[in-house]
This record gives sequence, structure tokens and C-alpha cells, in this order.
Amino acid sequence: MEKESQTYEKIANGLGWFSIGLGLAEVLAPGAIANLIGISDDDRNRTLLRSPLYGMREMAAGAGILTQSNPAGWLWGRVAGDLMDLSSLAAAYRSDENDKTRLTVATAAVLGVTALDVLCAQRLSQSSTQDGAEESGTTHVTRSVTVNHAPEEVYSFWHDFQNFPRFMQHLESVQMTGDRRSHWRAQGPAGKSVEWEAETVQDEPNRLISWRSVEGSDVRNSGTVRFESGPNGKGTVVRVELDYDPPGGMIGAAAAKLMWKAPDQMLDDDLRRFKQIMETGEVVKSDASIHRKMHPAQPPALVGQAS
Repeated sequence: MEKESQTYEKIANGLGWFSIGLGLAEVLAPGAIANLIGISDDDRNRTLLRSPLYGMREMAAGAGILTQSNPAGWLWGRVAGDLMDLSSLAAAYRSDENDKTRLTVATAAVLGVTALDVLCAQRLSQSSTQDGAEESGTTHVTRSVTVNHAPEEVYSFWHDFQNFPRFMQHLESVQMTGDRRSHWRAQGPAGKSVEWEAETVQDEPNRLISWRSVEGSDVRNSGTVRFESGPNGKGTVVRVELDYDPPGGMIGAAAAKLMWKAPDQMLDDDLRRFKQIMETGEVVKSDASIHRKMHPAQPPALVGQAS
């Protein structure tokens, strides 16, 4: 169920960017869009494509999908917009001035996108119902990874919070300030650093660790990591549940998700690097990740060593 939810979240993000791209095209190049779908390129259609009913609607839906932790409502909004588009295309068939072949292709494309919008909205709506309603501005993320080591080893590495910057890409430092207290510093959107104090509220050796930020922290967050024996007793399933309120509430969440990575994607990447460090002792970087310009397919002899 969790993997299925992750899949539909990724599809939703793709639909969000598609919506923004289409909306921008309708607003900035309505003539090209009119020609593409087979309708007359005249002032009336250009104005209509730029209007809140079409171009601006698409951009608003895309922004909503990309900035909400559960975008089911915005996806249902896309479905309503899809039905409006289909109605407009059907009406366009009545004019002899329009290109019927292009209209047919455009209609088929919209039908395909509509089916995907409906499926994704249904699945994320079900996920939202099962998980329960979230507080306004609060992001809840659950992710897991299987590591080829015993729970005791995995727990021991995770228990030392000062190891976290080795696999959490945006985390700059963690300093222990007491038996159960720690100070965290991370890189936020636009390169701005954010800091907070956290305390461990539950620690069961080789089973789980729970933490939360202390009252008054700029970044309110809490979470639990569980260490479970893998299938057939092989390896360890590391399951992380994270809740956090980004600085600035919902507006801050929207800015962070558009300017930075979404929390679910960040956690996926962090757990992938955690697995690599546990199993190989380093974070494996592809040739493409360390060369910005054109580069040969042959990887370098040395890969980046986690610091």
C-alpha cells in the first residue's frame, strides 16, 4: 500500500508540472495552442485560452498539486477542468472552420489525461482517508528501505545522530547538547540555514527511536524510525515516519516545494544514501552527478566519499 501511494504521489507531481506547462503555453502562446488542437487562431479563441477558464486554471491546479502534501482535491479540480475541455472540443466540431483531424487527436489526448487524473485522484483520496486528516500546513511522510545488515548494526549507526549529515543531503550538522537533546542545522530553500533543538522521547534499543523538536523551535518536527527484521530474517527494514511544520506554515510549504525538493522525495533520497553507506561505506555518485558539462560514459576511478 505504501509503495502504491508513493507511485501515485509521483504521478501527481508529474501531472502538476504538466498542468503548469500547459497553462503557461495557453497564456503565452495561445495561437500555437489553437493551431495544435485544430481550432481557429482568432482573437476570441486567444482570449479564451488565456482566461481563468483555461490557461490560468491550469497553472493554479498545477501549483496546488505541487504545494500540497495530499493533492487529491486539486486533482479532482483537474478532472472538472478536463470535462470542461472535452465539452469545448465537442462544441468545436460544429464549426467547419476547425480542423476535425486535429480536434480528434486533441480529444483523445484529453481523454487519456482525464483517465489518469481520475485514477490518481481516487487513489490519493483513499490514502488521505486511511491516514486521517492532517493539520493545516503540517506535512506527514512515511518511507522505508531495506538494509542488508542486522537490526543491531543499523540501530547503532542511526542512534548516533551526528552520522546524519553523512546521508541527509541538506543537513549541515547535528551536535549532541545533552543526554537526549541535540542541536540541528540544515540548509533551507534559497540557501538559507535553519536551526532547531530536538529531544529523544522514546528509545528502544534495536527497535525504534522517536524524537520531536522542543517548544519554540523555528522548525517544528517529530518522527519515529523503526528497525524491523527483513523478510526471512534477512536484513533490516528501516521505516521512518516524519511530521513537520515548515517555517511560514502553508505558504512556506508551498515555497519550499516549488523551490526545493518535496519532503517525500528528500526522505527517499536520504534513505537511499543511508542504505549505501551501511552496505558499502560510501554514497555512490554517478558520473552525471559530479560533472555538469558533457562527459564520457566511462565513470571516474574514484567516486565521491561521504563526509
